[in-house]
Amino acid sequence: MTAPYPKELESTERLPDGTLVSVRPIRPEDEPLLHDLAGHMAPEDLRMRFFAAVRGIPHTLADRLTHIDYDREMALVAQHDRVTLGIARFSADPDRRSAEYAVAVRTDWHGRGVGYLLMNRLIDAARKLGIGELVGVVLRDNRPMLDMCRALGFSLAPHPGDAALLRVRKSLKDP
Repeated sequence: MTAPYPKELESTERLPDGTLVSVRPIRPEDEPLLHDLAGHMAPEDLRMRFFAAVRGIPHTLADRLTHIDYDREMALVAQHDRVTLGIARFSADPDRRSAEYAVAVRTDWHGRGVGYLLMNRLIDAARKLGIGELVGVVLRDNRPMLDMCRALGFSLAPHPGDAALLRVRKSLKDP
């Protein structure tokens, strides 16, 4: 059985420049938001997120990304004036020892703190669910993501199967 929508994770946050942003868990009816977000991301930003040249998000993937089990997964949407600025998500293994995360931010909102806001909220949500650690795979040339990971306390290590990738991980046991 799927956990109910976690309304307690809804909030209004302020970016460093003072912009108010609403943050909330994703819902099944949010599929158009994913398409809109991808449509406002530069090809290079999509490559950094999906590790390949892509043009948009296929319906089947968008449907899967919006129909989640809140007991083991979370996706947080940041919006300003009904515009989706970014989405951060994790999916935990069944025993909740670790969860793999991903984040995407509209290209025209880069550098304004949306990614940091979403990642901090995602870390909080993962801790509340008892997730042991967040892990991710990042392209070596994705400097902004690697800088954010370092700033948020993630450790970085070479990926064992691909020299173009780094594995990042953050223990959530100690706040």
